Amino acid sequence: MIFKTNSVPLLKISKVISNVFNPLTSLFLFFVYESSQKYTVTETIVNFIPILLITIIPITIWISWNVKKGRYTNLDVSNRNQRKSLYFFIAGMLLIYLMYNYVIHQKIDFTMTFLLLLLLVLQISNYFIKSSMHTAFNVFVAALFFNLNPYLGFLWLGIAVAVGITRIILKRHTLQEVLTGAFIALLVSFIYLYTTIQMQTYL
Repeated sequence: MIFKTNSVPLLKISKVISNVFNPLTSLFLFFVYESSQKYTVTETIVNFIPILLITIIPITIWISWNVKKGRYTNLDVSNRNQRKSLYFFIAGMLLIYLMYNYVIHQKIDFTMTFLLLLLLVLQISNYFIKSSMHTAFNVFVAALFFNLNPYLGFLWLGIAVAVGITRIILKRHTLQEVLTGAFIALLVSFIYLYTTIQMQTYL
């Protein structure tokens, strides 16, 4: 590696980037942006608050509680074996939200469905290699932004690359694990964007 990973300033900067752009925060920022572009204040409450209450908040509490109990080594859940329960919990919350959304709005939430798909592929990958969730989710968030605003999509892709580099610097992942996470997310993102474009064409 060309980075001097024992450099204190570099480690501090990497920790800030990695913490700020963790998967939950990145998704939260996207949903806030999407709501501001598509919905009124009332519609935002109806559409975004359930996402916050059913997925983001419970997942945050789950991770924090397990760290406090010593079941997870850190908030990143960087231990491969510990991640198994995290994947199952997140998948459960996403399924609950998808069922809720379908009952209330009589439609499938396309974004959350692909988030669940991404999570399932990462979960399968975890049995073979600890692929980077930070990198994978930020690459997918870049695709979500791209669907609304291509400029923001490319900007967030740059953020995803930066996040991937920080994961290596912080020794949370190897280069192979970061690239695996990126590859999985790129594959799911391509399917998401292709399907979205096809759906918009026929509307």
